[in-house]
Amino acid sequence: MACLTNTKKKGRWCIDFYDQNGKRRLKVLPQGATKTEAKKWLREIEEQIEKRIYIPSKDAPSFKKVAGDWLEQKRHNVRASTCEGYEGHLRNHFFDIDPIKINHITTQTVEKFITEKLSVGTKRATLRKILITFNQVMNYSVRHRLIDYNPVREAERPKARNIEKPESDKIRVLSPIQINSLLSIVSDRKYFILFKLAVFTGAREGELLGLKWTDVLWATNQLYIKRTFNKGAWYDPKTKTSRRKIDLGPSVVSDLKKWRLECPPSELDLIFPNEAGKPMCQANMMHRHFQPALKAAGIPKLRFHDLRHTYASLLIEQGENLKYIQTQLGHSNPSVTLNTYAHLLKPINQEAACRLEKMVLDCNGDQMETKSKKGFTALNVNP
Repeated sequence: MACLTNTKKKGRWCIDFYDQNGKRRLKVLPQGATKTEAKKWLREIEEQIEKRIYIPSKDAPSFKKVAGDWLEQKRHNVRASTCEGYEGHLRNHFFDIDPIKINHITTQTVEKFITEKLSVGTKRATLRKILITFNQVMNYSVRHRLIDYNPVREAERPKARNIEKPESDKIRVLSPIQINSLLSIVSDRKYFILFKLAVFTGAREGELLGLKWTDVLWATNQLYIKRTFNKGAWYDPKTKTSRRKIDLGPSVVSDLKKWRLECPPSELDLIFPNEAGKPMCQANMMHRHFQPALKAAGIPKLRFHDLRHTYASLLIEQGENLKYIQTQLGHSNPSVTLNTYAHLLKPINQEAACRLEKMVLDCNGDQMETKSKKGFTALNVNP
């Protein structure tokens, strides 16, 4: 129970109370605080005790301390590359926030942080990523009862602007002619299969380098994606939908069967092992094989990930169902696929308009024909 003393101590109001752990405490309010202000302090302390989050100001940890604890906990649950990103944010962007007590960070603090970052030229896309880190640290504080709410959630975030992406971030895709030119240049069988598999499966680089021969489902002509290899470490797929089976065409299956006979032995049973039988180094593959092959084929420089975009664009071009494309790519839902590749969809499709008119206007009689197998329901137009 907390109470406000009836007398002043050294000219200040005092709050006498027991915290959530049963320890008696005495909080001396700042010089000049009125009785009304003291009652407000009393109510806040009582609420904190009720929520079991009361921490004396001198014992409250700083943002930097809490962020360090959060990062250590996070390190065991995320990929090394993701953790490096968090570390970079905390190291380079929170100088002014670091010394603040965690329970003194307010929505106003967060919005001031956002304003200052924008004023020094921080890109909005970068700032949104920094705020994700900020938000997670404050969520950690809520879970560990250091604060009772997350002020980042209530802060007004910077809105995205329709600014054209930098040239390096734009999606590039290969044409069928360029694909054939690239594959014809590659003489090393291992890299020929790797590049061809990337184009005809849309699998991510880490997913391809982590493939084992047991992941090839010969009976159904499919590739089972169930792990990834990135920056020297093995990981499970990021999401449930990333763990998927990708359909393979007969040419890819035939090439895989030939490579199975030629592939050097590997203790890990890898499809693309290095000379020591270990997983291939991404950087070496890019600099020694992929980029030189592009140059030799007369293809402008692009990212390995653009082979995944090429796969998606070819499926869209040939009119495949969006849901099918989503499952093959391993996106969490069709909207992710649509948002990524909407610019590749045809803005004009006269064939679709013609098919619609033909279906409706070419029918005979006053009643639309019911086609149960296509899901149509008859509509009586003469009630």
